[in-house]
Amino acid sequence: MVKALLIVDVQRDFCEGGSLAVEGGTAVASELSSWVGYDRAGGAYHYVVACKDWHIDPGEHFAPAGSEPDFETIWPVHCVAESEGAKFSPALQVALDEIFLKGRHTASYTAFDGEANEQSLTDWLLTREVTALDIVGLATDHCVKASALDAVAAGFATTVLTNYCAGVAPSTTKAALTDMKSAGINLS
Repeated sequence: MVKALLIVDVQRDFCEGGSLAVEGGTAVASELSSWVGYDRAGGAYHYVVACKDWHIDPGEHFAPAGSEPDFETIWPVHCVAESEGAKFSPALQVALDEIFLKGRHTASYTAFDGEANEQSLTDWLLTREVTALDIVGLATDHCVKASALDAVAAGFATTVLTNYCAGVAPSTTKAALTDMKSAGINLS
């Protein structure tokens, strides 16, 4: 079995001090660095990839100036392409095989919307005969959930490693975990 790890959106804007911070985001980055580091978690993974929000003009995803976001579908400005906030957290120190950029012109909650060198995440994984995908990152109740649901729908044996994730709110995180489990995603 060829196994990959997907790190979702561990970016400055989603960590403490960022424009859309998730409590515990920096801790997730540090823990991933300690565990995954530069040796693929001690050789547990054939590939380690990541995705980033990379917003150029995501339309109604950002709250217009002077209006409040609803924090459901409309958000504060975050992860603007080439900005400091779009960079990975400095606490994330891992060797990556590829980085997939998502949300250039859409909201995009799933890593499977991302592209690297004009190749989708699905195609990249299938080209390398990946069959199993572990998912970690931010936020459990949004982009981790969406990525995991798309992973299992694409036929990958999918596990979300909850100790290496952080959610926005307890209630939405609990609901996301229930939805993922119902979809056949392993939670570890």
